Amino acid sequence: MTEEINQPLPKAYTEIDALTKSSGFTMASDVQTCSLLRTLAATKPSGKLLELGTGTGLSTSWILDGMNNDASLISIDNDPTFLEIARATLGSDSRLQLLQTEGDEWITANADQRFDYIFADTWHGKYLLLDEILSMLNKGGLYIIDDMLPQPNWPEGHDEKARGLMAALDKRNDLLLTKMIWATGIVVAVKK
Repeated sequence: MTEEINQPLPKAYTEIDALTKSSGFTMASDVQTCSLLRTLAATKPSGKLLELGTGTGLSTSWILDGMNNDASLISIDNDPTFLEIARATLGSDSRLQLLQTEGDEWITANADQRFDYIFADTWHGKYLLLDEILSMLNKGGLYIIDDMLPQPNWPEGHDEKARGLMAALDKRNDLLLTKMIWATGIVVAVKK
């Protein structure tokens, strides 16, 4: 199917997309991935959600769009310039807590927290501290990663890291995995 399927965009998406393009940020999640993030967020009413790697807030806007009023989202990033775009466009949403911090420091300091949904879109929680972040996932919770198919912006040798991550996930007996050759290559795992 080569036709694009139109779907409603989150309220802040167009503004964030324009600011993202003008900022030079090139690592934003694509619309297909974001649409899935929104749909999966809707499966966690009153849930506690976590996004590792806010970027400019494009994917954050979709996650928020899928959440109900009783759910909450913590989204972290270490880049103040890009995080400021998310703050300016999404910061008034009371369900959202945007944090500027290093992923490893935040995961270590918050190891006692539990989440119903984790979107790991940065090194920490994906290629680094995988066991630690998966221990923060509630039973029945979703762990979502993207960019598992080769991407033009991957640095040399990154394909080996992606294969290593998939091998590590395959070895776990506490997760049910679905690997999708769709969008940028998405994996959705559920904690048993």
